[in-house]
Amino acid sequence: MPETGASPLPPTPPARSPLFRAEQFVWLTARVLEQRLFAYHFLNGAADPVETALDAYRNEDGGYGHALEPDLRGPVSQPLHTGRALHVLDAVERCGGQRVDRVCRYLTSVSTPDGALPAIHPSQRGYPAAPFIPIVEDAPSSLLATGPVVGLLHRNEVWHAWLFRATEFCWQAVESLEKSHPYEIEAAVAFLDSAPDRPRAEAAADRLGRLVREQRLAALDPDDLDAYPVSPGYAPDEHHFPHDYARTPRSFARAWFTDDEMTRSLDHLAGEQQEDGGWPIRWRQWAPGTALEARPTVTIEALRTLRAYGRSIG
Repeated sequence: MPETGASPLPPTPPARSPLFRAEQFVWLTARVLEQRLFAYHFLNGAADPVETALDAYRNEDGGYGHALEPDLRGPVSQPLHTGRALHVLDAVERCGGQRVDRVCRYLTSVSTPDGALPAIHPSQRGYPAAPFIPIVEDAPSSLLATGPVVGLLHRNEVWHAWLFRATEFCWQAVESLEKSHPYEIEAAVAFLDSAPDRPRAEAAADRLGRLVREQRLAALDPDDLDAYPVSPGYAPDEHHFPHDYARTPRSFARAWFTDDEMTRSLDHLAGEQQEDGGWPIRWRQWAPGTALEARPTVTIEALRTLRAYGRSIG
């Protein structure tokens, strides 16, 4: 019998269920942060251990580094690392307080002249980075880096002076998009799904949905991927599917796709789980360690997406 007052054991997923197989993969391959995130999302784990693990990546300037985003190596803080940190804090409902105030001060310090974030700050120079993320001295503003961060802060009702100009940049960038690519569209959705002006966000999302279909940026038939072009610079099989845009049924992007299209997309996502229990990464692999570090995050997000749509994961 367990001792009086002992914490209850987490439920064990049914053997060979998608969740059970993914759990074995995470314990075998993941960093401590992703192990604790998995436990939080699926095994009744607490938020405090997630925050403790995340602190290992935080720098004195309030930003995050140390390969938190695996495609950028080295100790220096970067907007993409810091955006990933905010995503983790949001996932465990800790995106607020002094920690986020420090993050906003860091974001202010690395912003471009128009108040937005560059995809990569030139301080990365000298440290390894993915070849598809170029390092330039005067890095331009990036919707890909700025949109998700602004969206997360608005969703958590964070108010900071940095947000005013960054929000205006996002509106201008989203509403002027003509020719785009999947990751940029995903960043736009991350902004629109939490933007305070809901009617304006819905109108912008409707326009983006038409753009996605016209430019065939979503693979609507997983059995005929040759019919959908891969964006320039992407890996040969780096297709994006309806579930990549609409991570939950509440996303504006859900209205872009029919029920049948979303069903096929989710069927494809469920079928991508590999023999080792993890999900694959689709983007270009440039170093062995980065792929290993990224797969647990992709696996957690796949399970969360399937669960959000009511799919049984175990």
